[in-house]
Amino acid sequence: MQIITSSIPVRAAVVLFGVVYSCLAVARPANLASPASGPKLKSGSVLIVDEGNASVLYSRHADVAMPIASITKLMTALVVLDAKQPLDEPIKITETDRDHRKSSFSRLSVGATLSRGDLMHLALMSSENRAAHTLGNHYPGGMSAMVQAMNAKATALGMTHSHFVDPTGLSSENVASPEDLSKLVIAASHNPRIREYSTDRRYAVKVNRRMVEFRNTDNLVANPTWNIIVQKTGYIAEAGKCLVMEAIIEGRSVVIVLLDSFGKYTRVADAKRIKNWMESGGDLRRSRVSMR
Repeated sequence: MQIITSSIPVRAAVVLFGVVYSCLAVARPANLASPASGPKLKSGSVLIVDEGNASVLYSRHADVAMPIASITKLMTALVVLDAKQPLDEPIKITETDRDHRKSSFSRLSVGATLSRGDLMHLALMSSENRAAHTLGNHYPGGMSAMVQAMNAKATALGMTHSHFVDPTGLSSENVASPEDLSKLVIAASHNPRIREYSTDRRYAVKVNRRMVEFRNTDNLVANPTWNIIVQKTGYIAEAGKCLVMEAIIEGRSVVIVLLDSFGKYTRVADAKRIKNWMESGGDLRRSRVSMR
């Protein structure tokens, strides 16, 4: 059954967040964003926001646009859901759904038929590029209309440093700043489908005559110490390892954006360092120091 949610509350929440965030960006003391007084993180660009009051807990290069890889798929899912296309509609994968950039591999073979919901599920959970590309090809008006809708949605969300050229994130021309991505994560967190699909641990679909199981690219969703509301990973060489999420930490809804992480485990390790920092009260001590 398709779940249709109103975009009005989401848009209002994101707009309110943007207004408060902008005010805080001007008013907060400079040392609040100083890496020296925050968690020891190795990602190149970072933003940590308490969604409850839109306060910035930590930032590093948060206003700089850079390639975002498969974080793109959160926007892909949003515009498909905005178009109210039936999620139970069967879609056959054809040769035109192959994306030959960067030698992208897929276990979704040409000729397989999946529902639109299954394609979205795999795109969000296991970052399946062919699934995302197929969603674009079957968007009303085709791929060009999909990309246009993605950029229009970015504008509506106040993502002022963002630009999209494809629904997969394989192109390094898909760019956004951490500030922009925090708005995207918040918008995505208001949709129950995106929440469910992005945090599912594993999912199996029928590919031709056999069942194929896919797993989440973010192993934190299987960690019982984490309460993750929505998440997405990403990687291309130009972007490095990326991770965005909204999680409940110490009873607070926290948006975390980690871009340009090097090494296989850095983005996950940074997320854990942020969680430990907040659980130890590091962000609260830092706020008290900045107010003196």
